[in-house]
Amino acid sequence: MKTLPLPKGFSAAGIAAGIKQGGGKDMALIVSDVPAVSAAVFTTNQIKAAPVNWDIQVVEHLGARAIVMNSGNANACTGSQGKNDVETTAVLTAAKLDVEPNEIFVCSTGTIGKPLPMDQITGGIETLFDHLSPQHANNAAEAMMTTDLAPKSLTTEINIRGKPVRITGLAKGSGMIEPNMATMLAFVLTDAAVEKHALQCALRFATDSSFNRITVDGDQSTNDSVIALANGLAGNELLTQDSEEWNLFFQTLEKMLFKLAMMIVKDGEGATKVVTIRVIGAASNGEADEAARAVANSMLNKTAWAGERPNWGRIMDAIGYSHAQVQEDKVDITYEAAPAVRGGMAFLETPEEELVNVVSQEAFTIHINLNLGGGEAVVYTCNCTEEYVRINVE
Repeated sequence: MKTLPLPKGFSAAGIAAGIKQGGGKDMALIVSDVPAVSAAVFTTNQIKAAPVNWDIQVVEHLGARAIVMNSGNANACTGSQGKNDVETTAVLTAAKLDVEPNEIFVCSTGTIGKPLPMDQITGGIETLFDHLSPQHANNAAEAMMTTDLAPKSLTTEINIRGKPVRITGLAKGSGMIEPNMATMLAFVLTDAAVEKHALQCALRFATDSSFNRITVDGDQSTNDSVIALANGLAGNELLTQDSEEWNLFFQTLEKMLFKLAMMIVKDGEGATKVVTIRVIGAASNGEADEAARAVANSMLNKTAWAGERPNWGRIMDAIGYSHAQVQEDKVDITYEAAPAVRGGMAFLETPEEELVNVVSQEAFTIHINLNLGGGEAVVYTCNCTEEYVRINVE
């Protein structure tokens, strides 16, 4: 795998600490040489894992120095022990850097309800520091994986008034994916100098147009977190929302998060197809979103796509039980450019095999027009195969 270049002043590590059954890398560490401005977006699930509750407090501080994470164990629904284990992890990591524990983000992903194996965590922290390197981002991305088939990482570079600025994104996610204000886990690192409020706004907006647009199985995790660190070592003039170069920075961030989000959809547990559901003509954007998500999360639709059958009746059904306003005789459905439904009824001029050809592709778009207003939304999803069941029987 090609080495992923990190922004200036960042180093990373990923190791096997013995947390995952069956082995493999399961702990990662990202460190900034200097205090970094931080921003974060977290799950809105009422049940939040212990590390999420810790990180909600960390992001309020002015500077952060590191992110330490483990896979294979979510440290969720673990009571006071889980809370203590997060604090212990932060304290141990902070001691290695000679900083305060509230400068350390802690993240976990994996099975809910089991205490962290703290002997492995403690030993893993020591080993992580031994392996820190600006060249080890790919190891960190690999350590983030659970049921993911491949690590997800991207780096891009832009120029801000003659200063090269680098942005790196790492993400994991394959199942339990329908976030609301976050995704499974994603870390954004940049050497840009960015004002804290501006970074927070950028991260939230970019998340809303990327990770919040995807669904694999309609299940929101207890651990969803997106964390950004900006350490300013690129030497650019401080970026604010009023800066001339702000749009360049924000659009670059947004594109990166969208690409990472689409990697998650493509890597959905057992998935073989990426399906885009685009709804227009709704009474509002919110209602368009309701309709799109109902179609995208329908198991009947997802299994029909797995079987390469269009079965538009299932789409009509999902639209109907969504919370969107719907008038049956106004609904139009089109598979790519092939009309399937007009005015709520089959469009008989389109041969069935033309629709089958569309859903036989690895990626396709279903266009839905409710013909009631100007609301629109898009959701990215995947099909559901027998492999999804096999992965999730435990």
